[in-house]
Amino acid sequence: MNISTTDLIVFLVYMFGTLIFGCSFYFRNKSSNTFTSGDGNMPAWVVGMSIFATFVSSISFLALPGSAYAKNWNGFVFSLSIPIAAYLAVKFFVPLYREVNSPSAYTFLEKRFGPWARIYASLCYMLTQVARMGSIMFLLALPINALFGWNIYLIIIVTGACVLLYSMLGGITAVIWTDAIQGIVLIAGALICAIILLYSMPEGPMQTYQIAKQYDKLSLGGFNLDFSKSTFWVILIYGLFINVQNFGIDQSYVQRYMTTGSLKKAKFSTWFGSLLYIPVSMLFFIIGTALFAYYHVYPDLLPATLKASGMGDRVFPYFIAHGLPKGVTGLLIAAIFAAGMSSISTSLNSSATVILTDYYERYFQKNASNKKSMRVLYLSTFTMGILGVLAALAMTQVKNALDAWWGLSSVFSGGMLGLFLLGYFSKKVKNVDAAIGVSLGCLAICWVSLSPVYFTNGIWISFKSTLNTNLAIVIGTIIIFLTGFLSYSIFNRQK
Repeated sequence: MNISTTDLIVFLVYMFGTLIFGCSFYFRNKSSNTFTSGDGNMPAWVVGMSIFATFVSSISFLALPGSAYAKNWNGFVFSLSIPIAAYLAVKFFVPLYREVNSPSAYTFLEKRFGPWARIYASLCYMLTQVARMGSIMFLLALPINALFGWNIYLIIIVTGACVLLYSMLGGITAVIWTDAIQGIVLIAGALICAIILLYSMPEGPMQTYQIAKQYDKLSLGGFNLDFSKSTFWVILIYGLFINVQNFGIDQSYVQRYMTTGSLKKAKFSTWFGSLLYIPVSMLFFIIGTALFAYYHVYPDLLPATLKASGMGDRVFPYFIAHGLPKGVTGLLIAAIFAAGMSSISTSLNSSATVILTDYYERYFQKNASNKKSMRVLYLSTFTMGILGVLAALAMTQVKNALDAWWGLSSVFSGGMLGLFLLGYFSKKVKNVDAAIGVSLGCLAICWVSLSPVYFTNGIWISFKSTLNTNLAIVIGTIIIFLTGFLSYSIFNRQK
């Protein structure tokens, strides 16, 4: 354990300052509209940095280097799909939601297909956010555990409590401003780590490339059409569907479209935040590859337990704790921790907004007073925070947090995109057609995701899916979309 007084002081001062900064926005939250949309007057560049930080969080900062260390650059293909998704967002989705003018992303679905569609999508979203918060809090606990030796379960619980406090008090304004500041710090921290790693090699930075090439660490995955493995095409297709879903139906992104003062500013924020993620994610993969080369040259510096565990997620936190200069270590971990807190608070704020607008105001009290609305927002934030902590505690049992997060997000959110695309691109498909499509799509998602786990013997083994589980969202979306059109065509023809 490489603890120093300097690291501890830097970490505590930085974290305390971030927490106070986030909580200070409490005095601006005079209404539920301020809490959920910042009154629609946030600076465009700040919202763009917030979109970027929503992409990054600790999932990218720790899991992407872990994936590059343990495997290769296959995960970077996910980033290559972002420009296509961003173009679709700017062309179609941002104008749509600005026109609908609702804090909820799922108001549009109710207008197209009725209340059931709104409930289905919002429930899927909140389940996805619970999984996301669990992944982030778990990854945040790793470097803190490596540096200070604190109990990993205690770190998760304390993290959850801190995020709850600042999310409940600060609202969306605190979330966005904190995201922006921490995004800048995270980029600087990643650059420092990459430079130190590359120039720590005995023969210079080129040695990292030579070792990586020798061990095939720079591969983007196979280019064959084997959809049972994580090939280049599987990750590209998966990334395209997930990112279109992010921009098109994810409350965390849609809510940000409403925080700027105009459509033009909202489009700028979307382009800025999404395109910035591509070079930064590349930097994370460089770090992971450099870690592999570094510990290949200096194998005695990596504990045998980490070598044998196969948990690449834990290697980068170990390097941060033992391979960086004192002071820099504390600052970098504080930046990771604060950025993770910002991402968690995004999930908490957006989930609370969904509960208020899609459930409380829709089914319990349409014209609720501001006092009651704020009470619902506070209680919803608290409940989602507790669920996120429980998910993080469960996440301690997985080997690769990135794979776990991708798998869970495919299962929970697989049907949302198909329903949204069906409603957006078809003006004739009816309620019943969409319901049939979603039913079949959900069955397909469960088959792709769960059959490899449960259909392992007996007669059921014949029904086991051979597709990569990341394709669950792809299969589900296609089936929902095509089934909806087919159902409409059949019933319309009969009439």
